[in-house]
Amino acid sequence: MHFSPSLVALVAAFPLLASAAPARVYGKRAVDVTADVLVFQFADVLEQLEAGFYQQALAKFQDSDFVSAGFSSSQVAIQQFTTIQSDESTHSSVLQAALKANGATPITSCKFNFNSALTDVATMAATARVVESVGVGAYLGGATLLNDPVLLDSAASILTVEARHQTILNVLSSTGTAIPSAFDIALTPSEVLALAGPFFDGACDLGIPANPGLSINNTGSVGPGTQLSFSSPAITSANDTSKFFCQMLIGGQFASIPLPFNNCVVPSGINGPVAIFVTSDGQPLLNNVRDRATTQLVAGPTMAFIDTQPDMLGQLARIPAGGATISPAQESAIIGSASAATAASTAAVSTASSSSSGSALASPASGSSSPSSSSTASASSASSTPGGPNTFVGPSADGSITVDGWTGI
Repeated sequence: MHFSPSLVALVAAFPLLASAAPARVYGKRAVDVTADVLVFQFADVLEQLEAGFYQQALAKFQDSDFVSAGFSSSQVAIQQFTTIQSDESTHSSVLQAALKANGATPITSCKFNFNSALTDVATMAATARVVESVGVGAYLGGATLLNDPVLLDSAASILTVEARHQTILNVLSSTGTAIPSAFDIALTPSEVLALAGPFFDGACDLGIPANPGLSINNTGSVGPGTQLSFSSPAITSANDTSKFFCQMLIGGQFASIPLPFNNCVVPSGINGPVAIFVTSDGQPLLNNVRDRATTQLVAGPTMAFIDTQPDMLGQLARIPAGGATISPAQESAIIGSASAATAASTAAVSTASSSSSGSALASPASGSSSPSSSSTASASSASSTPGGPNTFVGPSADGSITVDGWTGI
Protein backbone atom coordinates (compact mmCIF):
# COMPACT_ATOMS: atom_id res chain seq x y z
CA MET A 1 0.00 0.00 0.00
CA HIS A 2 1.32 3.43 -0.90
CA PHE A 3 1.00 6.06 1.82
CA SER A 4 0.82 9.76 0.95
CA PRO A 5 3.14 12.17 2.80
CA SER A 6 0.24 13.21 5.00
CA LEU A 7 -0.35 9.58 6.06
CA VAL A 8 3.35 9.08 6.74
CA ALA A 9 3.28 12.17 8.91
CA LEU A 10 0.28 10.85 10.82
CA VAL A 11 1.98 7.48 11.37
CA ALA A 12 4.99 9.37 12.68
CA ALA A 13 2.66 10.98 15.21
CA PHE A 14 2.15 7.53 16.79
CA PRO A 15 5.79 7.00 17.83
CA LEU A 16 5.48 4.98 21.00
CA LEU A 17 3.35 1.91 20.74
CA ALA A 18 6.40 -0.33 21.11
CA SER A 19 5.99 -3.18 23.53
CA ALA A 20 9.72 -3.08 24.15
CA ALA A 21 9.48 0.49 25.41
CA PRO A 22 6.43 0.83 27.66
CA ALA A 23 7.26 4.33 28.85
CA ARG A 24 8.25 7.64 27.34
CA VAL A 25 9.96 10.47 29.21
CA TYR A 26 8.71 14.06 28.91
CA GLY A 27 11.27 16.11 30.81
CA LYS A 28 11.40 14.36 34.17
CA ARG A 29 8.00 12.69 33.81
CA ALA A 30 7.72 9.11 32.57
CA VAL A 31 4.52 8.18 30.77
CA ASP A 32 3.29 4.58 30.76
CA VAL A 33 1.77 3.81 27.37
CA THR A 34 0.84 0.17 28.03
CA ALA A 35 -2.83 1.12 28.32
CA ASP A 36 -2.50 3.33 25.24
CA VAL A 37 -1.80 0.26 23.10
CA LEU A 38 -5.14 -1.25 24.14
CA VAL A 39 -6.94 2.02 23.45
CA PHE A 40 -5.59 2.24 19.91
CA GLN A 41 -6.22 -1.43 19.20
CA PHE A 42 -9.81 -0.83 20.28
CA ALA A 43 -10.04 2.29 18.12
CA ASP A 44 -8.72 0.38 15.11
CA VAL A 45 -11.41 -2.31 15.45
CA LEU A 46 -14.08 0.41 15.49
CA GLU A 47 -12.54 1.94 12.37
CA GLN A 48 -12.61 -1.48 10.70
CA LEU A 49 -16.31 -1.76 11.59
CA GLU A 50 -17.10 1.68 10.18
CA ALA A 51 -15.09 1.18 6.99
CA GLY A 52 -16.68 -2.24 6.38
CA PHE A 53 -20.18 -0.86 6.94
CA TYR A 54 -19.83 1.88 4.33
CA GLN A 55 -17.98 -0.39 1.91
CA GLN A 56 -20.81 -2.93 1.94
CA ALA A 57 -23.46 -0.22 1.67
CA LEU A 58 -21.83 1.39 -1.36
CA ALA A 59 -21.40 -2.00 -3.02
CA LYS A 60 -25.02 -3.00 -2.47
CA PHE A 61 -27.09 0.08 -3.29
CA GLN A 62 -27.62 1.57 -6.74
CA ASP A 63 -28.41 5.13 -7.82
CA SER A 64 -32.11 4.34 -7.94
CA ASP A 65 -32.04 3.12 -4.33
CA PHE A 66 -30.83 6.51 -3.13
CA VAL A 67 -33.44 8.35 -5.21
CA SER A 68 -36.14 6.06 -3.79
CA ALA A 69 -34.94 6.99 -0.30
CA GLY A 70 -35.75 10.62 -1.05
CA PHE A 71 -32.38 12.05 -2.04
CA SER A 72 -32.69 14.76 -4.67
CA SER A 73 -29.70 13.23 -6.42
CA SER A 74 -28.06 9.90 -5.70
CA GLN A 75 -24.68 11.61 -5.91
CA VAL A 76 -25.57 13.93 -3.03
CA ALA A 77 -25.48 10.88 -0.77
CA ILE A 78 -23.00 8.63 -2.58
CA GLN A 79 -20.31 11.31 -2.67
CA GLN A 80 -20.51 11.79 1.10
CA PHE A 81 -20.68 8.10 1.97
CA THR A 82 -17.69 7.43 -0.31
CA THR A 83 -15.65 10.14 1.41
CA ILE A 84 -16.58 8.85 4.86
CA GLN A 85 -15.67 5.26 3.90
CA SER A 86 -12.29 6.45 2.64
CA ASP A 87 -11.64 8.34 5.88
CA GLU A 88 -12.51 5.35 8.06
CA SER A 89 -10.35 3.03 5.96
CA THR A 90 -7.45 5.48 6.18
CA HIS A 91 -7.84 5.75 9.95
CA SER A 92 -7.64 1.96 10.28
CA SER A 93 -4.68 1.61 7.90
CA VAL A 94 -2.67 4.25 9.70
CA LEU A 95 -3.49 2.90 13.16
CA GLN A 96 -2.46 -0.59 12.10
CA ALA A 97 0.73 0.62 10.44
CA ALA A 98 1.68 2.56 13.55
CA LEU A 99 0.98 -0.40 15.84
CA LYS A 100 3.01 -2.79 13.69
CA ALA A 101 5.90 -0.36 13.26
CA ASN A 102 6.22 -0.07 17.02
CA GLY A 103 5.94 -3.73 17.93
CA ALA A 104 2.25 -4.02 18.78
CA THR A 105 -0.22 -6.28 17.01
CA PRO A 106 -3.49 -4.95 15.56
CA ILE A 107 -6.63 -6.98 16.20
CA THR A 108 -7.88 -8.09 12.80
CA SER A 109 -9.81 -11.25 13.71
CA CYS A 110 -13.16 -9.57 14.41
CA LYS A 111 -15.94 -10.20 11.90
CA PHE A 112 -18.98 -8.01 11.27
CA ASN A 113 -22.51 -8.55 10.02
CA PHE A 114 -24.48 -5.53 8.78
CA ASN A 115 -27.37 -7.38 7.13
CA SER A 116 -30.03 -5.89 9.41
CA ALA A 117 -28.79 -2.37 8.72
CA LEU A 118 -28.54 -2.75 4.94
CA THR A 119 -32.11 -3.69 4.09
CA ASP A 120 -32.58 -0.36 2.29
CA VAL A 121 -30.92 3.04 1.97
CA ALA A 122 -33.18 4.68 4.57
CA THR A 123 -32.21 2.11 7.19
CA MET A 124 -28.55 2.33 6.23
CA ALA A 125 -28.48 6.13 6.47
CA ALA A 126 -30.24 6.08 9.85
CA THR A 127 -27.77 3.47 11.12
CA ALA A 128 -24.86 5.55 9.84
CA ARG A 129 -25.94 8.40 12.13
CA VAL A 130 -25.70 6.05 15.09
CA VAL A 131 -22.36 4.65 13.93
CA GLU A 132 -20.80 8.10 13.66
CA SER A 133 -22.23 9.28 16.98
CA VAL A 134 -20.72 6.20 18.61
CA GLY A 135 -17.40 6.97 16.92
CA VAL A 136 -17.39 10.52 18.27
CA GLY A 137 -18.33 9.31 21.75
CA ALA A 138 -15.65 6.60 21.67
CA TYR A 139 -12.80 8.96 20.84
CA LEU A 140 -14.09 11.60 23.24
CA GLY A 141 -14.33 9.13 26.11
CA GLY A 142 -11.08 7.39 25.19
CA ALA A 143 -9.16 10.64 25.62
CA THR A 144 -9.27 10.18 29.40
CA LEU A 145 -7.55 6.80 29.08
CA LEU A 146 -4.50 8.01 27.14
CA ASN A 147 -1.28 8.82 28.95
CA ASP A 148 0.95 9.92 26.08
CA PRO A 149 0.17 13.52 25.02
CA VAL A 150 1.42 12.84 21.49
CA LEU A 151 -1.04 9.98 21.14
CA LEU A 152 -3.76 12.19 22.58
CA ASP A 153 -3.07 14.76 19.85
CA SER A 154 -3.31 12.07 17.20
CA ALA A 155 -6.56 10.69 18.58
CA ALA A 156 -8.01 14.19 18.72
CA SER A 157 -7.18 14.70 15.04
CA ILE A 158 -9.34 11.66 14.23
CA LEU A 159 -12.12 12.77 16.60
CA THR A 160 -12.61 16.04 14.73
CA VAL A 161 -13.06 14.17 11.45
CA GLU A 162 -15.57 11.76 13.02
CA ALA A 163 -17.52 14.81 14.20
CA ARG A 164 -17.60 16.15 10.63
CA HIS A 165 -19.01 12.81 9.50
CA GLN A 166 -21.66 13.08 12.20
CA THR A 167 -22.64 16.54 10.99
CA ILE A 168 -23.07 15.61 7.32
CA LEU A 169 -25.11 12.54 8.23
CA ASN A 170 -27.39 14.71 10.37
CA VAL A 171 -27.91 16.83 7.26
CA LEU A 172 -28.54 13.84 5.00
CA SER A 173 -31.19 12.52 7.41
CA SER A 174 -33.41 15.50 6.36
CA THR A 175 -35.00 15.41 9.83
CA GLY A 176 -31.99 16.29 11.96
CA THR A 177 -30.09 19.39 12.93
CA ALA A 178 -26.58 19.63 11.47
CA ILE A 179 -25.14 20.71 14.83
CA PRO A 180 -27.84 19.86 17.41
CA SER A 181 -25.82 20.76 20.49
CA ALA A 182 -22.77 22.71 21.58
CA PHE A 183 -21.45 19.51 23.22
CA ASP A 184 -21.17 15.80 22.39
CA ILE A 185 -21.61 12.75 24.62
CA ALA A 186 -18.48 10.91 25.79
CA LEU A 187 -18.72 7.11 26.04
CA THR A 188 -16.63 4.51 27.85
CA PRO A 189 -15.30 1.51 25.89
CA SER A 190 -17.85 -0.76 27.61
CA GLU A 191 -20.65 1.61 26.58
CA VAL A 192 -19.35 1.72 23.01
CA LEU A 193 -19.44 -2.08 22.84
CA ALA A 194 -23.05 -2.10 24.06
CA LEU A 195 -23.93 0.01 21.01
CA ALA A 196 -21.61 -1.63 18.46
CA GLY A 197 -22.06 -5.18 19.75
CA PRO A 198 -24.97 -6.14 17.47
CA PHE A 199 -22.68 -5.72 14.44
CA PHE A 200 -20.06 -8.20 15.65
CA ASP A 201 -20.37 -11.61 14.00
CA GLY A 202 -19.05 -14.07 16.55
CA ALA A 203 -16.45 -13.58 19.25
CA CYS A 204 -14.26 -10.48 19.26
CA ASP A 205 -11.96 -10.35 22.28
CA LEU A 206 -10.88 -6.75 22.84
CA GLY A 207 -9.96 -7.24 26.47
CA ILE A 208 -12.84 -4.98 27.49
CA PRO A 209 -16.19 -6.14 28.93
CA ALA A 210 -19.29 -4.90 27.14
CA ASN A 211 -22.30 -3.44 28.91
CA PRO A 212 -25.52 -5.44 28.40
CA GLY A 213 -27.18 -4.32 25.17
CA LEU A 214 -30.37 -2.25 25.12
CA SER A 215 -32.91 -1.74 22.32
CA ILE A 216 -35.86 0.62 21.91
CA ASN A 217 -38.99 -1.27 20.91
CA ASN A 218 -40.87 1.72 19.48
CA THR A 219 -41.33 1.88 15.73
CA GLY A 220 -41.32 5.12 13.78
CA SER A 221 -39.96 8.46 14.94
CA VAL A 222 -39.37 9.28 18.58
CA GLY A 223 -40.14 12.75 19.90
CA PRO A 224 -41.25 14.67 22.98
CA GLY A 225 -44.23 12.93 24.55
CA THR A 226 -43.31 9.50 23.17
CA GLN A 227 -43.37 6.77 25.79
CA LEU A 228 -40.45 4.44 25.21
CA SER A 229 -40.33 0.72 25.80
CA PHE A 230 -37.15 -1.35 25.88
CA SER A 231 -35.78 -4.84 25.58
CA SER A 232 -32.49 -6.26 26.78
CA PRO A 233 -31.02 -9.67 27.60
CA ALA A 234 -30.44 -8.21 31.06
CA ILE A 235 -34.14 -7.42 31.58
CA THR A 236 -36.28 -10.50 32.10
CA SER A 237 -39.59 -11.41 33.70
CA ALA A 238 -37.69 -12.05 36.90
CA ASN A 239 -36.91 -8.33 37.24
CA ASP A 240 -39.16 -5.93 39.11
CA THR A 241 -39.04 -3.17 36.51
CA SER A 242 -41.15 -0.88 38.69
CA LYS A 243 -37.89 -0.14 40.51
CA PHE A 244 -35.93 0.54 37.32
CA PHE A 245 -35.24 3.90 35.73
CA CYS A 246 -34.43 5.00 32.22
CA GLN A 247 -31.68 7.61 32.20
CA MET A 248 -31.43 10.07 29.29
CA LEU A 249 -27.96 11.55 28.79
CA ILE A 250 -27.72 14.68 26.63
CA GLY A 251 -24.61 16.51 25.46
CA GLY A 252 -23.72 19.48 27.66
CA GLN A 253 -25.90 18.49 30.62
CA PHE A 254 -24.23 17.87 33.99
CA ALA A 255 -26.13 14.64 34.56
CA SER A 256 -28.76 12.42 33.02
CA ILE A 257 -32.53 12.83 33.27
CA PRO A 258 -33.90 9.93 35.37
CA LEU A 259 -37.40 8.71 34.50
CA PRO A 260 -39.40 5.69 35.72
CA PHE A 261 -38.69 2.72 33.47
CA ASN A 262 -42.40 1.94 33.04
CA ASN A 263 -43.22 5.56 32.22
CA CYS A 264 -40.19 6.65 30.22
CA VAL A 265 -41.67 9.57 28.29
CA VAL A 266 -39.35 11.77 26.23
CA PRO A 267 -39.42 15.25 27.80
CA SER A 268 -39.67 18.46 25.80
CA GLY A 269 -36.67 20.64 25.08
CA ILE A 270 -34.49 17.84 23.65
CA ASN A 271 -32.96 17.94 20.18
CA GLY A 272 -30.38 15.57 18.76
CA PRO A 273 -28.73 12.39 20.00
CA VAL A 274 -29.60 10.99 23.42
CA ALA A 275 -27.79 8.12 25.14
CA ILE A 276 -30.33 6.09 27.13
CA PHE A 277 -29.40 3.75 29.99
CA VAL A 278 -31.47 1.56 32.29
CA THR A 279 -30.47 1.60 35.96
CA SER A 280 -31.69 -0.01 39.16
CA ASP A 281 -32.19 3.31 40.94
CA GLY A 282 -33.01 6.92 40.13
CA GLN A 283 -29.63 8.45 40.92
CA PRO A 284 -28.67 10.52 37.84
CA LEU A 285 -25.62 9.41 35.86
CA LEU A 286 -22.87 12.01 35.63
CA ASN A 287 -22.02 13.22 32.16
CA ASN A 288 -18.34 12.35 32.25
CA VAL A 289 -16.74 8.95 31.75
CA ARG A 290 -14.42 9.18 34.73
CA ASP A 291 -17.09 9.65 37.38
CA ARG A 292 -20.12 7.98 35.79
CA ALA A 293 -21.36 5.25 38.14
CA THR A 294 -21.67 1.71 36.86
CA THR A 295 -22.78 -0.22 39.95
CA GLN A 296 -26.49 0.45 39.37
CA LEU A 297 -26.33 -0.11 35.59
CA VAL A 298 -28.76 -2.68 34.22
CA ALA A 299 -28.28 -2.19 30.48
CA GLY A 300 -27.22 0.26 27.83
CA PRO A 301 -26.72 2.68 26.48
CA THR A 302 -28.78 2.75 23.34
CA MET A 303 -28.85 5.81 21.09
CA ALA A 304 -31.97 7.70 20.03
CA PHE A 305 -32.25 10.78 17.83
CA ILE A 306 -34.89 13.25 19.00
CA ASP A 307 -35.18 15.42 15.89
CA THR A 308 -37.28 18.43 16.82
CA GLN A 309 -35.46 21.13 14.83
CA PRO A 310 -34.86 19.91 11.26
CA ASP A 311 -32.56 22.08 9.16
CA MET A 312 -33.73 23.38 5.78
CA LEU A 313 -30.33 22.39 4.40
CA GLY A 314 -31.18 18.75 4.94
CA GLN A 315 -34.56 19.14 3.25
CA LEU A 316 -32.83 20.47 0.15
CA ALA A 317 -30.81 17.26 -0.07
CA ARG A 318 -33.59 14.85 0.83
CA ILE A 319 -37.36 14.83 1.19
CA PRO A 320 -38.17 14.26 4.89
CA ALA A 321 -39.23 10.67 5.46
CA GLY A 322 -42.24 11.63 7.57
CA GLY A 323 -43.73 13.97 4.98
CA ALA A 324 -42.60 17.26 3.51
CA THR A 325 -42.38 20.32 5.73
CA ILE A 326 -42.34 22.56 2.66
CA SER A 327 -45.12 22.97 0.11
CA PRO A 328 -45.56 20.52 -2.80
CA ALA A 329 -44.79 23.32 -5.24
CA GLN A 330 -41.47 24.05 -3.51
CA GLU A 331 -40.66 20.34 -3.46
CA SER A 332 -41.27 20.14 -7.19
CA ALA A 333 -39.11 23.20 -7.79
CA ILE A 334 -36.21 21.98 -5.69
CA ILE A 335 -36.21 18.45 -6.99
CA GLY A 336 -37.28 19.43 -10.49
CA SER A 337 -36.26 16.89 -13.07
CA ALA A 338 -33.98 14.74 -10.85
CA SER A 339 -35.73 11.69 -12.28
CA ALA A 340 -38.39 10.94 -14.87
CA ALA A 341 -40.86 9.98 -12.16
CA THR A 342 -40.38 13.28 -10.35
CA ALA A 343 -40.76 15.24 -13.55
CA ALA A 344 -44.13 13.57 -14.12
CA SER A 345 -45.27 14.41 -10.59
CA THR A 346 -44.32 18.05 -11.19
CA ALA A 347 -46.95 18.26 -13.96
CA ALA A 348 -49.52 16.67 -11.67
CA VAL A 349 -48.83 19.18 -8.89
CA SER A 350 -49.05 22.04 -11.38
CA THR A 351 -52.43 20.85 -12.67
CA ALA A 352 -53.85 20.41 -9.18
CA SER A 353 -52.59 23.83 -8.11
CA SER A 354 -54.08 25.57 -11.12
CA SER A 355 -57.41 23.76 -10.74
CA SER A 356 -57.75 24.73 -7.08
CA SER A 357 -57.04 28.40 -7.86
CA GLY A 358 -59.77 28.44 -10.51
CA SER A 359 -57.50 29.23 -13.46
CA ALA A 360 -57.57 26.90 -16.47
CA LEU A 361 -54.43 25.91 -18.33
CA ALA A 362 -54.63 26.60 -22.05
CA SER A 363 -54.14 23.56 -24.25
CA PRO A 364 -51.11 23.52 -26.59
CA ALA A 365 -53.52 23.65 -29.58
CA SER A 366 -54.92 27.01 -28.50
CA GLY A 367 -51.56 28.65 -28.94
CA SER A 368 -51.89 30.47 -25.61
CA SER A 369 -49.47 30.04 -22.77
CA SER A 370 -49.20 30.93 -19.10
CA PRO A 371 -46.22 30.99 -16.73
CA SER A 372 -47.49 27.78 -15.07
CA SER A 373 -47.95 25.84 -18.30
CA SER A 374 -44.67 27.11 -19.70
CA SER A 375 -42.66 26.22 -16.63
CA THR A 376 -44.34 22.83 -16.38
CA ALA A 377 -43.42 22.03 -19.94
CA SER A 378 -39.86 23.16 -19.32
CA ALA A 379 -39.58 21.09 -16.16
CA SER A 380 -40.96 18.03 -17.89
CA SER A 381 -38.65 18.37 -20.86
CA ALA A 382 -35.51 19.21 -18.88
CA SER A 383 -32.69 16.76 -19.43
CA SER A 384 -32.41 14.36 -16.51
CA THR A 385 -30.95 10.98 -15.69
CA PRO A 386 -32.43 8.79 -12.97
CA GLY A 387 -30.20 9.28 -9.95
CA GLY A 388 -28.62 12.39 -11.49
CA PRO A 389 -28.81 16.03 -10.46
CA ASN A 390 -31.66 18.42 -11.20
CA THR A 391 -30.67 20.42 -14.28
CA PHE A 392 -33.86 22.46 -14.63
CA VAL A 393 -33.47 26.25 -14.51
CA GLY A 394 -36.44 28.61 -14.55
CA PRO A 395 -39.66 29.42 -12.71
CA SER A 396 -41.34 26.76 -10.61
CA ALA A 397 -44.56 25.13 -11.71
CA ASP A 398 -46.68 27.76 -9.94
CA GLY A 399 -44.34 30.64 -10.81
CA SER A 400 -43.72 31.50 -7.15
CA ILE A 401 -39.97 30.87 -7.08
CA THR A 402 -37.06 30.59 -9.50
CA VAL A 403 -35.14 27.32 -9.69
CA ASP A 404 -31.40 27.53 -10.29
CA GLY A 405 -30.87 23.77 -10.38
CA TRP A 406 -27.94 21.74 -9.07
CA THR A 407 -24.49 22.43 -10.48
CA GLY A 408 -21.11 20.79 -10.03
CA ILE A 409 -22.56 17.39 -9.09
